Amino acid sequence: MLKYFVKRFLRSVLTLFIVITVVFLLMRLMPEEGYFGEMGTDKLDEAQQEAILKSMGLRDPMHIQLKNFYADLLRGDFGESLIFRPNVPIAEIIKQKIPYSLWFGLFALGLSLVVGISMGIGMARHKGKFFDKLGTSYVVFISAVPAIIYYLFIQIYVTGVLKLPLLFEVEDPKSWIIPGVAMSLGSISGYAMWMRRYMVDELNKDYIKLATAKGLSKKRIMYLHVMRNALVPMVQYLPSSILFTIAGSIYVESLFSIPGMGGLLVSAIQLQDNTLVQALVLIFSSIGIIGLFLGDVLMAIFDPRIKLQKAGGGR
Repeated sequence: MLKYFVKRFLRSVLTLFIVITVVFLLMRLMPEEGYFGEMGTDKLDEAQQEAILKSMGLRDPMHIQLKNFYADLLRGDFGESLIFRPNVPIAEIIKQKIPYSLWFGLFALGLSLVVGISMGIGMARHKGKFFDKLGTSYVVFISAVPAIIYYLFIQIYVTGVLKLPLLFEVEDPKSWIIPGVAMSLGSISGYAMWMRRYMVDELNKDYIKLATAKGLSKKRIMYLHVMRNALVPMVQYLPSSILFTIAGSIYVESLFSIPGMGGLLVSAIQLQDNTLVQALVLIFSSIGIIGLFLGDVLMAIFDPRIKLQKAGGGR
């Protein structure tokens, strides 16, 4: 198992290296105006602009820039914000934003696991009946409608019906409810759909028919065998849930004025603060890659059918 984990870890590190390099190169293709801060290009002549770019190392050969960039990352130095909060270290800005994103992310992830898996179990138990059709309609709706549409609907109408605040306020816990629920909707849909699928597949297998023939109760078969076996492959969808939460946070935090990482990314893009955008994209990418690695590790732990010593460590 150690060999499997090491291979997956090295693969994740390689993927992260490629992502960081690609993000760095793409950011160098962005307009250079984003490096001049509040002064912009209007207040600077060409000589001043060139002097600023040289002082930032942006006129060095690309391989030198990349080497310096990796050296800074290894020291935990993301650079300084140029426009959002001029001359303030990006690490300091992010440190203030992380608690909000972490709280909402964990809440959305926990809610999606509990509600999504429970919904999938109910849909499988009542296959073809009203609850199954209702759950399927929800999954189709979430999959077909752009997230921003139902986020806006929730903000405008649901908050009014439930008499909840329209925007996030740190001092008002009631204002935390709707953003957290909204952030979890995509993951709830994914878990419900896959849990139903795996449970229905298990119900059609021969060992279930044998257990039924032996006289085991339907409830015992459902919970002792079907649900337990269906939960194992669900582990691999934890990374997808994490990615859904990340994508949702970008919309939700901006829409509900939550001072977290997602809203910060939107603001940084709007202001064309290149160094801040670069740091945030790298952080979100790293979270996604870590999620994929954890999915592989959990799958290996919970699914004994995986051949850990097989060439490639694959499943």
